[in-house]
Amino acid sequence: MYTRRLFQSSHHQWAWRAAFWKHIWCRPQGAHRRTHSRSSNYRAVIFDMGGVLIPSPGRVATEWEVQNHVPSGTILKALIAGGENGPWMKFMRGAITVEDFLQEFRRLCSEMSKTSVPVDSFFSLLTCEQVAKPFPVMTEAITQIRAKGLQTAVLSNNFYLPNGKSFLPLDRKQFDVVVESCIEGVCKPDPRIYKLCLERLGVQPSESIFLDDLTPNLKAAASLGIHILKVNDPETAVKELETLLGFALRIVVPNTRPVRKTMEIPKDSLEKYLKDMLGSQTTGPLELFQFDHGQSNPTYYIRLANHQLVLRKKPPGKLLPSAHAVEREFRIMKALANAGVPVPKVLDLCEDSSIIGTPFYLMEYCPGLIYKDPSLPGLEPSQRQAIYTAMNSVLCKIHSVDIKAVGLENYGKQGDYISRQVQTWIKQYRASETSTNPAMERLIEWLPLHIPEEQKTTVVHGDFRLDNLIFHPEKTEVLAVLDWELSTLGDPLVDVAFSCLAHYLPSDFPILRGLSDCDLTQLGIPTAEEYFRMYCLHMGLPPIENWNFYMAFSFFRVAAILQGVYKRSLTGQASSATAKQSGKVIEFTSNLAWDFAVKEGFRIFKKMPATKLLKRSYHTWASPQCLLNATGMRSYISFPDTSRANASKGALVISPEGLSQPVREQYCRLKRFMEQHVYPAEWELQRHQASVKRWTPSPLLEDLKEKAKAEGLWNLFLPLEIDPEKKYGAGLTNVEYAHLCELMGMSPYAPEIFNCSAPDTGNMELLVRYGTEEQKARWLMPLLEGKTRSCFAMTEPQVASSDATNIESSIREENGLYVINGHKWWISGGHGEVLFDHVRVPKENMVLGPGRGFEIAQGRLGPGRIHHCMRLIGCSERALALMKARVKSRVAFGKPLVEQGTLLADIAQSRVEIEQARLLVLKAAHLMDVAGNKAAALDIAMIKMVAPSMAYRVIDRAIQAFGAAGLSSDYPLAQFSAGARALRFADGPDEVHRAAVAKMELKHCP
Repeated sequence: MYTRRLFQSSHHQWAWRAAFWKHIWCRPQGAHRRTHSRSSNYRAVIFDMGGVLIPSPGRVATEWEVQNHVPSGTILKALIAGGENGPWMKFMRGAITVEDFLQEFRRLCSEMSKTSVPVDSFFSLLTCEQVAKPFPVMTEAITQIRAKGLQTAVLSNNFYLPNGKSFLPLDRKQFDVVVESCIEGVCKPDPRIYKLCLERLGVQPSESIFLDDLTPNLKAAASLGIHILKVNDPETAVKELETLLGFALRIVVPNTRPVRKTMEIPKDSLEKYLKDMLGSQTTGPLELFQFDHGQSNPTYYIRLANHQLVLRKKPPGKLLPSAHAVEREFRIMKALANAGVPVPKVLDLCEDSSIIGTPFYLMEYCPGLIYKDPSLPGLEPSQRQAIYTAMNSVLCKIHSVDIKAVGLENYGKQGDYISRQVQTWIKQYRASETSTNPAMERLIEWLPLHIPEEQKTTVVHGDFRLDNLIFHPEKTEVLAVLDWELSTLGDPLVDVAFSCLAHYLPSDFPILRGLSDCDLTQLGIPTAEEYFRMYCLHMGLPPIENWNFYMAFSFFRVAAILQGVYKRSLTGQASSATAKQSGKVIEFTSNLAWDFAVKEGFRIFKKMPATKLLKRSYHTWASPQCLLNATGMRSYISFPDTSRANASKGALVISPEGLSQPVREQYCRLKRFMEQHVYPAEWELQRHQASVKRWTPSPLLEDLKEKAKAEGLWNLFLPLEIDPEKKYGAGLTNVEYAHLCELMGMSPYAPEIFNCSAPDTGNMELLVRYGTEEQKARWLMPLLEGKTRSCFAMTEPQVASSDATNIESSIREENGLYVINGHKWWISGGHGEVLFDHVRVPKENMVLGPGRGFEIAQGRLGPGRIHHCMRLIGCSERALALMKARVKSRVAFGKPLVEQGTLLADIAQSRVEIEQARLLVLKAAHLMDVAGNKAAALDIAMIKMVAPSMAYRVIDRAIQAFGAAGLSSDYPLAQFSAGARALRFADGPDEVHRAAVAKMELKHCP
């Protein structure tokens, strides 16, 4: 019975049960069991449901009471209340409805506990799919019982659900007879319900076995002459049932399971094929199970008479080109067997898809041990060491095969293996791509540029790892190497790296368990470095320096494979039950690959000969200290002490000291991050920006992004007014973010590091303001997570694009799509040039609606202009600080530059202009906060007119003080100057903003 497992053994529960069942209770509670060895006596096995086929609800009630703060034992007391005429027994007999039961049950529980009890919640949990899940061991046992010709039945005390159906979360096809108390109107232990079950089965009591977890039910069955078996644990119960029946109920082949529904193959045609191949003397039924490991080619265990075979086939459905080539597996295993490499004996290759739907091959089953957990639990350290040594040794044996002697010289192309593999896996990934993965995009650019010189050409397994080896049960000897699907001729170091994947994965990795969080020394397992040295020693090779490249490529390939598995899982084609999990780990795996790529990049960088520039101190780029006072706040001039109340939305905060405490703390954390991470990295980031790799993401920059994200310095820009719940950003006002933005402006790389760079910020704000939920999911979330970048295309080469009415690009509607034609350049986000030639865009990609682009663009520019202008003020402050340090340290015409009158005037003028611009920008931000973007239109236009020109002048004065050095890449001044100059026409030229200011001013004429 399902719910009476609630009556767990305790002293007071014993008393309740004894009273409730006193009319049939004769002896103390115990295990009533009769054993019989004559399997021919039995014709049927009858199963209770709760506690036998599905988990007992006793622990559900206990855990539910704890979670819901309900006094312990309340549910149990309410269930037994009233005995045979209580609400629970009536409910199981189908005498009352769900509504009536829950109403009465709620009343009983509340009276007993002196508090309101949410019994609806308990009932929902009790009947939910996650709780009422069948035990696999019992499901397999039922399959075996029926396969032997015995009948099966389920005899359950159950009830009706609110939808009118009876509660029976089982596959009814597994049973010849189903007897339910709520339908029959009789509950166990009433003898009538047992007799009804026997009658429908057509068997005598002595010909049946009954399994239940409750003694009263078992006693009632035994009184009728039914053989009984008490279930305390499903696994133990199945073992005892095997003894009673005289045959095995559990699958004895390790790592196998019943064939998954989506992986079923036609047994009749396969059986005919096998009998023709094995000979006409083969008799008996075909037994078929599926191996539960493997993500690619489905693999099956077959028993036919005294033959034990393994069948490996292509998966169903449309496949990627050249993937899942079982024909190649057959060929190489047959060849390697003759070379002394331990492989299973292959028997036959069938390329006729009409037999089971796809080509397949057969091999002999090789019994042994497969270690699926690389930590090898339960073994001694010396045994673990021996297993990894044997693994290494067999890999050396594979790589030592004379490919010509075994007829494999044309098994794959020789030379350029890694280059071809990189391109192959790029194509495979592209063919199965379901979304944009930034790490994969970076790797696709990086890998072809860093191909190493290859070692000799050998047989390459392609998927060599511990769980693809079968070991001898008693010796540390490899009996067979499995899964040759990816084998070819190539660089053997690819196999070595791939066999070390587990060393860099965590132990809870869902697809392949790892070792990265294990103490390898204590376990006796060699580290990846020790394993690699062991291989080099066996093969007579010197240590390989570019190990990180091989690991980067290996994890890239894993990510590409998992992407293919994930895409197939969406249509039910993947062979592994865990295939759908691969979608969650592709990003993790690709990020690991990129980490190795970064390490390889730094290794190459460190080996480069130092130049004079590399020896120069970073201080010429990293000079933040003179910008900040001891408190970490900006202090260029003296301000009166600003009340903390000024941090409210209604007050204009003109210095960081006036910010609220949380924002001040954020300002200080940002400042520390800039000092500790950003300024020291500028020189390397500038080198990358000037190199041939400038169109690929800088590994250092990407690493800094992750650090910033980890410290909560991420997506700081979204205004509080459009994100009041802080769902997407930090929830700062425009004024608060302005102060942080100035700090970020002191480095040309800081905005991107904190995911606060244009045009992404404006585009993200646009999507928050105007995007649909689907558009947000597709574009906003990846942008917020820093997984992708965005652009803003407006300027055209053929027209004066400052006048939006000149735009020549066109968008027209055609067959439910928008067709775009046009020519754009200087596109924000990369300054690229793009020709749009009949580009077709789905209509659902339109933001807000047709004809509303200018409205959106203008709404987008308000905060964006605050960002630009405050960053300009930040770079102006840095330029002025560099200028002051320079003139104090240089001498010309017999006296320090700081004493030259013109330079003193330049410094003074720069300070005044910076302060003026800052106050104007903060005023505009303040108006946006308190009155809205539209009310601040005049001020927004003014700051865009003022700030770029101011910054350009301040930076130009600093360059003049530096002389020729100011134009070099040794200092950030030239970069600052170019940026400030560009902003005099980006987002509209100065002339347009001056005209706008004048027009608005004239509207206010008296």
